[in-house]
This record gives sequence, structure tokens and C-alpha cells, in this order.
Amino acid sequence: MNVRDYYFTAKGVRDLVDTERDSPSYSQSLPRRLALWRRGFLSRAGAIYDFERYDPSSFVSDYQRFVGTKNLNGTWSVALSNKLFFDWLMRAYGDHRMVVYGLVRDGLFHEFDDSREPAPAAVAGDGSAVLEPTVGSRTAARHEAGTWVADRLEADGKLVLKWVRGGGGENVLLCSRTEDGYEINGEHYDREALVARIDDLENYLVCEHAEQGPYAAALYPETPNTIRVLTMYDEDAEEAFIAAAVQRMGTDRSGSMDNFSQGGLSAEVDVETGELGPGAQLPAGSDRLEWHVHHPETGTRIQGAEIPAWGTIRERVLELASSHPMLPYVGWDLVLTDDEGSFKIIEANDHSGLKAMQVHGPLLTDDRVRRFYERHGVC
Repeated sequence: MNVRDYYFTAKGVRDLVDTERDSPSYSQSLPRRLALWRRGFLSRAGAIYDFERYDPSSFVSDYQRFVGTKNLNGTWSVALSNKLFFDWLMRAYGDHRMVVYGLVRDGLFHEFDDSREPAPAAVAGDGSAVLEPTVGSRTAARHEAGTWVADRLEADGKLVLKWVRGGGGENVLLCSRTEDGYEINGEHYDREALVARIDDLENYLVCEHAEQGPYAAALYPETPNTIRVLTMYDEDAEEAFIAAAVQRMGTDRSGSMDNFSQGGLSAEVDVETGELGPGAQLPAGSDRLEWHVHHPETGTRIQGAEIPAWGTIRERVLELASSHPMLPYVGWDLVLTDDEGSFKIIEANDHSGLKAMQVHGPLLTDDRVRRFYERHGVC
């Protein structure tokens, strides 16, 4: 084990412990929690996973996810964990790329020239991008950050601001212009307060807002409703395959995001047909999962619904994943922009969370998935 492996193992263990401390145990007894810990699961797994139907060894445990998958992409993981680098990677796929307008840093907005090739960048100690224009290139135009964002909202109506690092919906600001001011993640701001809030940010990317199409909007129009597709690269077949996919949906409990951890719904996607199963929701006020055939607020049917043009979407995602064998393990987050198979990739995850997938059943019952994890030393 080299220094990098030691680092990621230690970081994974720390993140695992922090998550156990911060997550609800859903009234699991101490003996039950100890039994889960011995198998590598967090306390919440006892309420989320169906251990009565499936053997625990058929699930990717929380320890395996936090520690084993942390370094699956090796030195290439920065292409996913740093959102500016990922934007550069996606410039070859303009139909699926969310445009990044620039970076908020030190109270300034550094505007990118989208018509030019990206300048090389160094990586700071915290993994954030440090702008370093090449010799002879133009330095990016600079503006007052809050003022630029407020003015752009006047023109575009909506923007998405993302911290250059981090995933899982954390540090994402959904900004919009309203009749009487502005909103950030559903909270009202006047112009002065908005400008002050943006000026306070550090290393945030300002991105276009991808408007979702009719299918996705009908699920729950108050949030983006993304599809998480987990791809793995099969070295023997020299191609990527889809290990699992889920349709995520926002709810009144999840606020401005569709995250399963925050009370959103997760419905399993049949990888062959695009048909949805029932929507699972984490317990609220009880210790039992909630299952929904219809969305609890909009009434839109979930179970039995089909993602429009799923075959087109699936094949395009597989093309993207197969084109990057140096990234063998990716959780792609897609927002469908119409019902004809068009989509934008709003994020790609380096060590994707698995509970929203395994709530529907364990991953390791699929032989191809198990072989992938075994090949990479995860299980």
C-alpha cells in the first residue's frame, strides 16, 4: 500500500465515522448497531436495507463504499471531484455539458471565454483550481462577483452555483429571479443581500441552469429530478456497463434538491426498459421506509412509468463511459431536458453513494458487478 492508498483509506474511515455520528440510527438497538458495525454497515442500514430477504454479504457495505471505492479512479479522480476539471472534460460533449460561465473567488467573478481552450490550472492544497493563464493568453475578464450574478439573473432568470469541490448536493446554490427579488435554494433575498451572499463565496462555479423537460417536471416541478446512472468499466470486454440506475425526485421534505438523503424519492430504473419501480423514501417520524406508487405531493404515477427515450439515453451514457476507461467507476447525474432523449450531465461522482440504489436490492447479486468490485479490491 503506497502513501496515496494510506491517505484515502484514512480519509474514508474518517468520513465513515463522521457519517455514523451525523446520521439517524432509526432506533436500532445497541446490540443491533454493533452487529451492523461488525459487518461494515452504518446503523441506518438496518432500516434501509432488506436484510431479511437478502444476505448482508450481497450488499456493498458502507465500509466498502467509503474506503474501498474511494480511490477506484486513482489519479484520474480529480477529473470528477474538481468540477472545473470536469467541465473541461465535458467540452468535447457540448450537447450534454452544462456551460460554466466563470468562477467566484476573492469577491471577484472570473469570467471564462467559452470559445477558447481552457488554460492549464494548478491544484491548490485543498484540491481547488488555481487559475493560471498560459503565457500569451488573455487573462479572464473580472467583475464584482455579486453584481455580475445579480445582473445575469435579470437576463437568464436562473443560475446554479457550485463549490468547485464536493458532491451529494452539498454546497449547491440554486439561484433565481422572482417578482419581488431573488431566491437562493428557496430562501428570499433582496438585491443587496444577494450581492453580499455571492461576494462571500470562495471557489464557486457559476453555471447555466438546465431546464428539465415535461417528463421530469411532472414528477415534482419544484426541484430538478435527476437520474443517477452508475457505470463500471469491464476491462475484459473493453466497454462500460450500467450497474444500476435510479430516478430521483424532490419532495416537500427534500427542499430545493432531489437528494434521497434529504427526504427525496428514489425509484429503481429497469436498465433495459427504463421502467420505474416504486419510489422509496427514508423514514420520517418512524423507523420504516416509505414506498410510493404515486408521488406523495404531485400524484404523478411512479411505479410502472417509463423514462421517455430511455434507450437513447442509455446508449449515450455508455458511449461516454466507454470513452474514458481511465475512469472505471462513475455515478452520472442527468437532467432530462426534453422527452426525446436529450440530457445534460450536471455532475459526475467519483465514489457514488449507494444507499439510494441498494434500497431497491443489493448490487453484488449481479455477477458482473461483483467481478468489478473484486477486481478492484473493494470486496
